[in-house]
Parts: sequence; C-alpha cells; structure tokens
Amino acid sequence: MSGVTDLEELIHSLRPEPRDGEFVVVVSDGRDLDVQAVIREDEGTTLVLRREDADAAGLAYDFVAAWITLTVHSDLAAVGLTAAVSTALADAGISCNVLAGFHHDHLLVPADRRDDALEVLGALTEQ
Repeated sequence: MSGVTDLEELIHSLRPEPRDGEFVVVVSDGRDLDVQAVIREDEGTTLVLRREDADAAGLAYDFVAAWITLTVHSDLAAVGLTAAVSTALADAGISCNVLAGFHHDHLLVPADRRDDALEVLGALTEQ
C-alpha cells in the first residue's frame, strides 16, 4: 500500500496532529520501558519515551519535545516533504527532529514551541 508521492499534494494534506503529553530522547540502559520509538546506532540505542516514564525510571534527558504526526500517508520514496517541513519550521526558529514511520512522518519539536509549530505547519498547507 503506497502513499502519496506528489510534494504539492503532501504539503496540502499534512493534517498535523499533536500527541498528548511531552516526550524525551534518552539512551537505553537496557531496562524494559514503555518505548514510543527506537533508533539503533553504532554508539548505542536511542529511545523516545513519554517524559513521565523517563522521570519514573530516573533517566536523564536534555530535550523535552512535543510530538506532532503528519497524518498524510506519505510514501517512503516521496521527495521534498522533510525539507519543506523542516525549512518552514527553521525559518520560524523552531528545531525539528523527524522520525519516519511506514505511514506517517513524526516531528519532535520543543514542547514550549508546540503551538507555534502547529501554526507554521497550518500556514504551510495553505500556501
């Protein structure tokens, strides 16, 4: 089941949806945790957790994020969506870390800039 590849259609169909709560990025210490995303790197395994779960486990983190899902079903081979979204957010001074799932792209933005990011993404779809 392939997704959308046309950049204009992708941008006009972003439909960003924030997840409830705050999320943090930590390095795995091998414990069994309620993990939202996993990235395996040569240097170690990175986990994205809900902030309260990291706090309960006593894990250190530096970045507290809001998680925004772009609900358009983007094809993994689509070209330009990440660049368009990250450029729009960068132009507004908002950092963005992108996680690509099979069906959707997910953005981790500073929790205190969540509403700003949603506003930027909304304006992007109207261009």
